[in-house]
Amino acid sequence: MSTADPAAPVPPRLDLRHGTQRVFAHLLASSAVVSVINYTVWFAITFWVFLETRSVFATGMIAGIFVVATAATGIWFGSLVDNHRKRAVMQASALVSAAVYAVCLALYLLTPAEAFRDVGSWQLWAFIVLLMLGVIAGNPRAIALPTLVTLLVPEDRRDRANGLVGTVSGTSMLVTSVISGVLVASGGMLHVLLLALVVLAASVVHLARVDVPEPAPGAPLPPGERAGADDGADDGDGVGAGEGPASAVGPSGGAGGAGGVDLRGTWRLVRGVPGLVPLIAFSCFNNFIGGGFMALMDAYGLSLVSVQVWGLLWGGLSALMIVGGLLVARLGLGTRPVRLLLLVNVAAWTATMLFPLVASVVSLAVAMAVFMLLMPFAEAAEQTVLQRVVPYERQGRVFGFAQSVEQAAAPVTAFLVGPLTQFVVVPLMSGDGAGARAIGGWFGTGQARAIALVFVVIGAMGLVATLLALASPQYRRLSASYAAAQGLPGVGPGADAAPGAPVGTSVGLAAGLPAELPVGVPAGAPGADGPEVPARPRP
Repeated sequence: MSTADPAAPVPPRLDLRHGTQRVFAHLLASSAVVSVINYTVWFAITFWVFLETRSVFATGMIAGIFVVATAATGIWFGSLVDNHRKRAVMQASALVSAAVYAVCLALYLLTPAEAFRDVGSWQLWAFIVLLMLGVIAGNPRAIALPTLVTLLVPEDRRDRANGLVGTVSGTSMLVTSVISGVLVASGGMLHVLLLALVVLAASVVHLARVDVPEPAPGAPLPPGERAGADDGADDGDGVGAGEGPASAVGPSGGAGGAGGVDLRGTWRLVRGVPGLVPLIAFSCFNNFIGGGFMALMDAYGLSLVSVQVWGLLWGGLSALMIVGGLLVARLGLGTRPVRLLLLVNVAAWTATMLFPLVASVVSLAVAMAVFMLLMPFAEAAEQTVLQRVVPYERQGRVFGFAQSVEQAAAPVTAFLVGPLTQFVVVPLMSGDGAGARAIGGWFGTGQARAIALVFVVIGAMGLVATLLALASPQYRRLSASYAAAQGLPGVGPGADAAPGAPVGTSVGLAAGLPAELPVGVPAGAPGADGPEVPARPRP
């Protein structure tokens, strides 16, 4: 006999065949293809430069250029996303990348091959910098995509849509290195650039035929209406039943006025959402300590297995990111994504802290499998929270701000941890070093075990930081902010908002964010109709 409650609501499912969700599917597919080709260019130039020059310095500089440029441009790209129509930004991004790649193709064909083999050649570095500019020009798409989830997907299934975005990221990681290697082996950078130009041209033609219903730049979503409110009812041009033409939504003052970068206004908005600054800071700290893994993981893995096995292992691990994203799309994140984000980090950091205790590729593979499987849940949770508590007309700037802050952290650690490990930890764990004498008998000694010790310390730092975040009042405030915007005040342990409390009406409704679930706010309540974001509540 079934124990299911017949009155229980059926969990919502994505319907990518109809209405605005179909539009989202087109945009997601376009972003996936362009992301793959841009990252293929990045991987290919790294492979090709090393093969031409045999210079680790040059390949390190390529990675540094990418990360620093991403951090430096995130806020500006976010402003472009907010101040222009999203499809126009995506089209302009592809056109700029294509134009830069065309210039690179001409430079590649006109430059003598000998110049590219000299690490001190200005032609080589001009080629590298131009190519990386083309790759970076694709980043506005990554910022625009989560704002389009807000616009096109009903609120009760955005977590699932964010899971699909994570699946796309995993797929890109899985295929990019393979495509890059094949193209570089077959024709150097010539085939890479020719394929990039063809794919970007096809992307521009494809998006030109996709109608994206969106309000005027800088305007909030219409109060009282929910984004993507079609539920598959519209099979036509993708505009749902609850949405009017874009021209009917004029520019709004307040938080969403179109303008420049407006870093001060973005910072004011981020501070105005209780717990949002700590959330970004937490992600930044995760990236900061994660930079240590980025700097040392290849060296550690290659001390255990051959380069062929290492490459195949990471191909399989990347596939688990796809599985994780599909699980999010299937299961959703529940009503407490902030808590889920932190619990996922507890599991991930615990796994990464324990695997180095034994020198085994099996323990490494298991820990990395846990990490890769859970990361789509963490990324989808963060995006879902931001989509809910940040006004739509400001989401580009907030996503760009978060990208800049979070991306800036990883290279700092990557540049610090390598020398620190080489010149401090390795001597400590080798020969007659203090660490070797203290724990070498059971932990092991030498370079590989020194790297393992660094991993244990990094994992412990991440675990402690996550547990402190779970116990913090900022976590409870952000949980309450999300619950209030969702129409579920009091969700989350220790949530300090009750129905009718200021946070209950300030975060979602006063920001112009519609709520699909019934919300106990009477018509005409303060802040229910305007896009203004209230001042940050005093503790």
